[in-house]
Amino acid sequence: MPKGDSRRADQTTLRAAEEVLSGKSSKGAIARLLPFLGPAFIASVAYMDPGNFATNIQGGAKFGYMLLWVVVAANLMAMLIQTLSAKLGIATGRNLAEVCRSQYPAPLVWGMWVVAEVVAMATDLAEFLGAAVGFQLLFHIPLIWGGLLTAVVTFVILGLERHGFRPVEAVITALVGVIALCYVVETVIDRPDLRAIAYHAVVPQLAGTESVLLASGILGATVMPHVIFLHSALTQGRIVATDPQTLRRLFRFELTDTLIAMGVAGFVNAAMLVMAASTFHRAGLTHVGTLEDAHLTLSPLLGRASSTVFALSLLASGLSSSAVGTMSGQVIMQGFVHRAVPAWFRRVVTMLPSLVVIVAGLDPTRVLVLSQVVLSFGIPFALVPLLLFTRRRDVMGVLTNHPATTAVSCVVAALIVGLNLFLLYQLFAG
Repeated sequence: MPKGDSRRADQTTLRAAEEVLSGKSSKGAIARLLPFLGPAFIASVAYMDPGNFATNIQGGAKFGYMLLWVVVAANLMAMLIQTLSAKLGIATGRNLAEVCRSQYPAPLVWGMWVVAEVVAMATDLAEFLGAAVGFQLLFHIPLIWGGLLTAVVTFVILGLERHGFRPVEAVITALVGVIALCYVVETVIDRPDLRAIAYHAVVPQLAGTESVLLASGILGATVMPHVIFLHSALTQGRIVATDPQTLRRLFRFELTDTLIAMGVAGFVNAAMLVMAASTFHRAGLTHVGTLEDAHLTLSPLLGRASSTVFALSLLASGLSSSAVGTMSGQVIMQGFVHRAVPAWFRRVVTMLPSLVVIVAGLDPTRVLVLSQVVLSFGIPFALVPLLLFTRRRDVMGVLTNHPATTAVSCVVAALIVGLNLFLLYQLFAG
């Protein structure tokens, strides 16, 4: 979210936050937390986008509950990375792209901007298509009409930025709630094996090369570069703190926001895999791999309601993540090159490739997979600078990473980048 939008913040929320940080609030623990909730919920949408639907459904259909531990590990990594991003915004008052611009030479900054823009547009392509497919499955309309409806709804969501950050946070959080509720319903309907879930959530297991590839896909797509940039922007000027004690207190509240939001995202991803395992795998349908297949197959297995709930969750995922993708693009451009374009113009430009894909009749699920390949190229350009900056006291001040945090973060980053390189090698090597 650009600085201009963040300055038009909900004053009630800011006053409540200031009372809490100053120790003057006499409200209960939950009420004190509420003013700080929001940024992480917007960022968490990227971890529940249509690309995650395809990967988790394939993993559950093919291997049952076996890869559930991968989802848990991936979510823990996401919590760490998004926490560092939020902390950078709080400590510096700038987003990651702005810090890059101030610290790196101009040619490198322009190169990073181009990569970040390509990644943001590729990710937005997948999210836009996911929402269009959701409209198609839910209302039985042609995909092109689903795409146009997606454009209209995302325009409406983005238009809320004019009224401050709180309305946007409320709508995005509501859509996250819809996704989570849909998967609560799916989990109740499909009656999964709770003992198997508990076991496979903590015990690592693999079964051959294909399981390794799917596990790599789930882990490798953990970090979404565009929301690393976005999360730091969402916290950079939302609530301002200057003295060390207040900064630490603010970070603790934002840490709680991140843990809750990413916990919801982890539940949704786990529920996707559990749903596929307890329906498709249990019925011997191990080759269900597309969103359309999953929707059509759920109805005869669990009843019409289950397929409707699945389509609704996909629609909520696509709409929310598409709006978040456009917001990320605004942050990337403003941060790297100090230029801004109207949200409606960026939305029009980024939705054109999606409409071309729809008109050309290309397979949406295949396009989702290819978008993840583009995303893989951009991960190091967001993740590595984030780790380098958050370990520097001259940048972070009192919120500098503890050496142990830096060490764990480096291991996580090396694993994520390595897995993405492995996936790219597997793709191009056939």
